[in-house]
Amino acid sequence: MTHRLKLGGQAVAVIAVVALFAVLVWRLTHGASPPTTGVPAPAFSLRRLNGTGTLRLSSLRGKTVVLNFWASWCGPCKAFAPVFETASEQNPGIVFGKVDTEAQFELAGSFGIRSIPTLMIFRDEVLVFSQPGAIPGAALDDLIAQAQALDMDEVRRQVELQQNAPSAS
Repeated sequence: MTHRLKLGGQAVAVIAVVALFAVLVWRLTHGASPPTTGVPAPAFSLRRLNGTGTLRLSSLRGKTVVLNFWASWCGPCKAFAPVFETASEQNPGIVFGKVDTEAQFELAGSFGIRSIPTLMIFRDEVLVFSQPGAIPGAALDDLIAQAQALDMDEVRRQVELQQNAPSAS
C-alpha cells in the first residue's frame, strides 16, 4: 500500500513539473519579444521617487536615459546596485532610473524584460543598448561614454535603412 502511495506521489510530482515546464515554454514563446536596439522606446511614465508627480520618457528628449530593471529578491541585482549608483553619481547630466520588475511588471513586460538585472540605455527616446546581466563598473562607464558619443542622426538613418531593406524570406 505504501509503495502505491509513493508511486502515486511521484507521478503527481512529475505531472506538476511537466505542467510548469509547459507554462514556462508558453510564456517564453508568447510573451513580449525582447527589445530591439535602434527602435523607439515604449512610452512610459513612472512615479517619481520623491513623490512629486510622474516622470515620462518623452519629457527627457535629448537626454541620455539609463534604466536598470531589477527585483529585490535577485542576487545579481543586489550586486549591481552599487555599480549603478556610482555611475549615476559620476554622471549628473544623465538620467538614471531603476524599475522594480515586481512592482512595475506591466512596464517590464512592455520592454520585453526576460531576465534581471537588465540595463537599457536610451538617447532621444531610442534604445541604443540593452543587455541582461550585471555589468562591471568600468564596462558601464565605457557604455555610457559610447552612448553619449553616438551621432543620433546617423543612428536614425541606419534604422530607417534597415526598416526599408527588403526582407529575405
